[in-house]
Amino acid sequence: MTNHGETHQVTLRTPAELADALPYLLGYHPEDSIVLVALHDREGRGRFGGRARLGIPANPDDWPAVAQQLTRGLVTGSERRGARPESMVVYLCQEPAKGEPRHQVRERLRPLAQLLRTECGRLDVPVVEALCIADNRFWSYCCVTPDCCPDDGVPMGLPGTSVLAAAATYAGLQVRGTLSELRARFHPWETAAALEQERALDTANARLVPRILDTASRADVADETLRQAHLIRNRFADAPTVSGTLLADLRDDELLTHGEAATLILGLQDRTTRDRAAEWMEGDEAAPALRLWRALARRCVGPYREHAAAPLTLAGWVAWSTGDDLEAREALAMALGADPGYLFARLLHQACNEGLDPESIRRCLRAERGGRAHGAAGPPRTTSPVGRTGTGDAGEDTGLDDTGLDWDEDPEGFEAMERFGGTGGADRAQLIDSDGRIDGTERATPSDLAGPPSCSTSVSGATRALESATRRRRRVGPADGAETRPRAGGTGGTRPQISGRPVVRRRGADTEGAAPRRGRTKGNDA
Repeated sequence: MTNHGETHQVTLRTPAELADALPYLLGYHPEDSIVLVALHDREGRGRFGGRARLGIPANPDDWPAVAQQLTRGLVTGSERRGARPESMVVYLCQEPAKGEPRHQVRERLRPLAQLLRTECGRLDVPVVEALCIADNRFWSYCCVTPDCCPDDGVPMGLPGTSVLAAAATYAGLQVRGTLSELRARFHPWETAAALEQERALDTANARLVPRILDTASRADVADETLRQAHLIRNRFADAPTVSGTLLADLRDDELLTHGEAATLILGLQDRTTRDRAAEWMEGDEAAPALRLWRALARRCVGPYREHAAAPLTLAGWVAWSTGDDLEAREALAMALGADPGYLFARLLHQACNEGLDPESIRRCLRAERGGRAHGAAGPPRTTSPVGRTGTGDAGEDTGLDDTGLDWDEDPEGFEAMERFGGTGGADRAQLIDSDGRIDGTERATPSDLAGPPSCSTSVSGATRALESATRRRRRVGPADGAETRPRAGGTGGTRPQISGRPVVRRRGADTEGAAPRRGRTKGNDA
């Protein structure tokens, strides 16, 4: 841990200390999760490395595939960065079902723990500890001594009372609630008001989509959308501060009418409009913009849930730009859950997971904004449709080859996660970089991003900047001491898939000619 240039080391020696460390390693409290934490040896002392998290599949038949691919994913990802783990810590976190004794959770998940230990052993990465955490207690699968590991488990310490908690607080590390609480800020309404919002979206859809598809009026729609978004963003900024995320979100919902939300949601389906809105990424603009994008994502109800990809991507971008990687990853994962072919979300999610510096994208967006302000933005943007990327669309260079694609963004494996019946469609396998390590090792910032990115607008400036950054990252290679994600393709490179079952894709290259759904225009998601 570091604080103002100082390095503070915290040594963890017991299963209780490892159990207490989990929220600080992830930045939140995991639910229904498998968590793997890589350990690297430094002068005989373990050092935390990369982490992988995945929702526990509801069907035990899926556990062998999950165990194999999750362990291989973390190990091969570390190997790509030249830092193969020496050992591993395994966590299984799940609350008891209604009426289920808590010790039964340990026994029910024991086969999964054994599968994970076996797969790690096959890779010559021994598991030094495997913990089950349930009902605020923990059990060790590596200990059989009743004195230290009773059947009823060992109570967890009170939150914030350990030495680790004190060190984390001093170092400025924040632990959120749970992922479900974070995702709830983006989930579409499921109340009676959702019906009114859907009717407003139907009205806006009929009014705006023909104008967006018409080249002569498309720019006017973009200007109208951005003017209204600017007014509402300022309205959010001027509202009194409210404590608590739930109350704050309810307050923001009250500040936004159904008609305004519908107009913005439909207007943001145009990628040029979306990219201009993405310029509200820093300074005083960022916080109210993030609140607005969250509020719009909550308004994408009923058949318009796919439209949430745009506001979710904007929310993820602003969160990443302002240093909140956790919210960024979740928002971008949910954007890909809404629309797996949304290229901007896919590139942002990959870049965020790879630990790239968002400054390269900010520079590009600043340049485009400044160019418009001085009437010298360069060549006009193209308004011709750009093909989606999913399985690799012909004619579009996306820069996502098998050497750089994040393993949990494999196009063929994308829908596999839903078939495991984990904690939800947005619960995608996560590999987390080793920032915030307990021993104070900092995440390295790639030096190759120092030069200005290309702001070519043949697809969009922001998209091209992301492609340029990921290509340069692959050419230069990994930063020293950093963790990474395994490649998509080859053993352990895709998200977990069930052996013998075909992969189900929502869309592919053969569906590009299909009629757009509810006014969504092909190619506007680049």
